[in-house]
Amino acid sequence: MEAKIYDNQGKESGTLVLPEKVFGFPRNDELVRQVYLSEKANARKVLAHTKDRSEVSGGGKKPWQQKGTGRARHGSSRSPIWVGGGISHGPRKDRNYAEKINKKAKRKAIFTILSQKLKDGEIFFMDDLSLPKAKTKDAKEILRNMPLGNSSVLVVLSRKDEPTWRALRNLKNVSVKEARNLNASDLLSNKFLIILEDASRVLEETFSK
Repeated sequence: MEAKIYDNQGKESGTLVLPEKVFGFPRNDELVRQVYLSEKANARKVLAHTKDRSEVSGGGKKPWQQKGTGRARHGSSRSPIWVGGGISHGPRKDRNYAEKINKKAKRKAIFTILSQKLKDGEIFFMDDLSLPKAKTKDAKEILRNMPLGNSSVLVVLSRKDEPTWRALRNLKNVSVKEARNLNASDLLSNKFLIILEDASRVLEETFSK
């Protein structure tokens, strides 16, 4: 299995032999959906939180005597039926939405997405994308040479190159990720992928173990 390699000018500069065990997987929508939803659930942050009657302030003293006032009996103003009292059955931040993902399933989902994107022509391999001056203008010019249109693109680097990272992160619809940290959510959230030649080898080494 071979793919074209492009240079910074958007011109073909050679070919790259791709491993079948990474880019040759059949389509499996159910697995991809399961892994994607699990990753989203694991990344979910629970912010909504209400206090029950044991957590609200005040209410230590009985509001009025038990009998003789003509009013209903109450033992504390922290009761849920009082204004300013605790909340019954409200949302709690200790709720856990995490779901387990098997490593093999996660790897297979990544391979499945990569394989499908390659078949759909949504992956471009580049020999180099180094931007030592960290200029966003230069990064924009390089990406303009690629047939990406206005669609979102994920640039996959072999390692974190700080100048290149800074140059790309300010561009609209452009994300940057190290190959070893890829996941299904990243791949599905972007239309196109730009994978550097050395990053493709990192993908194979990291996820094919």
